[in-house]
Amino acid sequence: MRVTIKIPTALRQFTDGHSESQLEARTVAQALAQLTITYPELRPHLYRDGNELRNFINVYLNTEDIRHQQRLDTPVKEGDVVTIVPSIAGGATTLEEIGSGLRARGNNELPSLNNEEISRYSRHLIMPEVGMAGQRRLKAASVLMVGTGGLGAPVGMYLAAAGVGHMGIVDFDVVDASNLQRQIIHGTKDVGRPKIESARDRLHNINPHIQIDTFNARLTSYNALQLFREYDIIVDGTDNFPTRYLVNDACVLTGKPNVYGSIFRFEGQASVFWAAAKDGRGACYRCLYAEPPPPGLVPSCAEGGVLGVLPGIVGAIQANETIKLILGDGDALTNRLLLFDAWKMEFRELKLRKDPACPVCGERATIKQLIDYEEFCGLRGSGTERGFDKTRETAIEELTATELKQRLDLGDDLQIIDVREPNEYEIARIPNSKLIPLKEIVSRAAELDPARQTVIHCKGGVRSAKAIEALKQAGYAGNLLNLKGGITAWSDEVDPGVPKY
Repeated sequence: MRVTIKIPTALRQFTDGHSESQLEARTVAQALAQLTITYPELRPHLYRDGNELRNFINVYLNTEDIRHQQRLDTPVKEGDVVTIVPSIAGGATTLEEIGSGLRARGNNELPSLNNEEISRYSRHLIMPEVGMAGQRRLKAASVLMVGTGGLGAPVGMYLAAAGVGHMGIVDFDVVDASNLQRQIIHGTKDVGRPKIESARDRLHNINPHIQIDTFNARLTSYNALQLFREYDIIVDGTDNFPTRYLVNDACVLTGKPNVYGSIFRFEGQASVFWAAAKDGRGACYRCLYAEPPPPGLVPSCAEGGVLGVLPGIVGAIQANETIKLILGDGDALTNRLLLFDAWKMEFRELKLRKDPACPVCGERATIKQLIDYEEFCGLRGSGTERGFDKTRETAIEELTATELKQRLDLGDDLQIIDVREPNEYEIARIPNSKLIPLKEIVSRAAELDPARQTVIHCKGGVRSAKAIEALKQAGYAGNLLNLKGGITAWSDEVDPGVPKY
């Protein structure tokens, strides 16, 4: 049977950039096996030892998760589509179903609209799906946005414009010039300002009738539950796995809907994770991805880039889902995962199901309180059980950009290897460095002189550390040093003339 396998952007570095592959197979297992024979570097990122799929990799046959069929033994037929869905990343019909935070409110309990608000929201009011009652529900609702970056920017602007009466924003970052390509809530004059201040001013300018709470803090296991209890809906605009799992678990524990979005390069995902919905049959984020990928496997937007309009599209979808939840009408993305490819202008929808064995929302849930999510995601403590060996990480020698400059000035014989991509090398480079992209570093190891000390760098230090580990595992005997902070540190500490991106 000839089937098509769809390969996500995050894994295309192991498939020579190909987004899909057509091959002959009778089962999903055979299809994936054929794929990894063609692209052997992909196999360790799909499987643990043996033939067991990693927990951060899901596989769908057409629109169904194979975990709810015959898993890898699920048969395929001619023309089927197998989709690999790694982590990067029904519905309510009446207001009563929204849960404890969005309980049904009678008309007498809803806030009224003044004449200026009636004029402002007139295009809503003439829609029977919204009307006066729906607009008053929007005014009565409260939404907490976690993050005011690429996703939080359009979410906040559209919810403010729609008249959501009470909004909270959590962020501890400041506006950087590199944010302006996609984070449209901020402007050039805001560079250097706390994002929550910039966002608050922009939202009040859009709609002075709304209340905005600002929390200039990192969301943590110590403050999440208290914050979430004060709002009806939580919108996840995060850009890292620890916070994403924290948001999910806190939403499950407080019974709140989690309006999810994630972006990478030109691909996006969106869903509504709501364990309390549909008589407790709603899936949560952990039902989709039980565990995060090992640190460094999935590049961040800072490392991999993101098409500027993509977060606007995905964020607008999140805002749309939030509004539908408040109105208590429409078909929300609960138990559905929406995939979007901006490059191909292609939408696909996959079905989700609640995992009875989910540790936070399953039948015998073991997570009853928030945990250490940095440790859970392998960013501190022991992470060897998930394929991330901290002993190897700490064995990597580093030097700072300042130390590298001092050694070069002294005339030390160093070879500098840049493991970024060619397009990044065109943007900025360290003098006398040689480009060998990370995916080619092992196959081109003969180009390194083991008699010379080698300094390896990337943008921020993550990919270069992976390159050193790969070279050591391949038996390279030379002395390897990781440039701490990468070329960004070189620009900060040594040569401000080198562009930062």
